[in-house]
Amino acid sequence: MSWAGSDEIFLSTSLAGFLDKKLIVLLRDGRKLLGTLCSFDQFANVVLQGACERVIVGELYCDVPLGLYVIRGENVVLIGELDREKDELPAHMTCVSETEIRKAEKAEREARDLKGSMRKRMEFLDFD
Repeated sequence: MSWAGSDEIFLSTSLAGFLDKKLIVLLRDGRKLLGTLCSFDQFANVVLQGACERVIVGELYCDVPLGLYVIRGENVVLIGELDREKDELPAHMTCVSETEIRKAEKAEREARDLKGSMRKRMEFLDFD
């Protein structure tokens, strides 16, 4: 006899419809992973086959291959199916190499950090 109600059983098996389909998984740290769902468990731990991380910086993007990838369920924010027939990104996006996207990420991070440090230095000025 199980103590779980019927709603709980439904929730734990709701990923069954996504097996062997291409998914996008959004993680708590903001990463976006693409891959085919191979397996899952009641904690939403998932296994993606042919996984890649999609990195987007401005108008640039890169799919970094990861291979077989296990994701702990507590890190999953969203799981959705991708339509294989439709374009996944707008036409204005440019695909670049992994080294180029890492450089763009670094430049974006440095600009954000500089902006934050400038705000801290100018804190004494009350612009409000």
